[in-house]
Amino acid sequence: MYKQLAGAPYRIAAADPEQAEASAVLAQLSAALAAISGDSGAASFDAGDVRGPASLFVLAWDASGQAVGCGGFRPLEPGVAEVKRMYAQPGTAGVGAAILAHLEAAALELGYRSLRLETRLVNARAVTFYENRGYRRIPNFGKYVGRAEAVCFEKALQ
Repeated sequence: MYKQLAGAPYRIAAADPEQAEASAVLAQLSAALAAISGDSGAASFDAGDVRGPASLFVLAWDASGQAVGCGGFRPLEPGVAEVKRMYAQPGTAGVGAAILAHLEAAALELGYRSLRLETRLVNARAVTFYENRGYRRIPNFGKYVGRAEAVCFEKALQ
């Protein structure tokens, strides 16, 4: 699946999360998260989770062919997928929103009814980003139950 962003010099396509470009962007994400929250989140990501037939991992590239963002989803329970490793480099306005919209459309095509995700409460920018895109706060799910530093969201897909 390939998508050229309207009016922007970016493209989004499926990618292997362990290819060199993806590894570089994921390392940038880990560094950014560590700076914000003290935890890179890398230990909670398994590349195999976003490789299966009911999963997806994408990269976004700028006009020069440089990878500038990523995101993915994995099955969580019937009809529900979990968004993982969302990131857009600073200065790439619109890339994060485009990646998320791409993931939402792909999840809907695969039969998912909703997407869930977790971020850290201290990551105010991410919290606002998801709230502004129709995600609502839900009780923490899965391994995030009982973790006061975590905040979970869900969005029904249409």
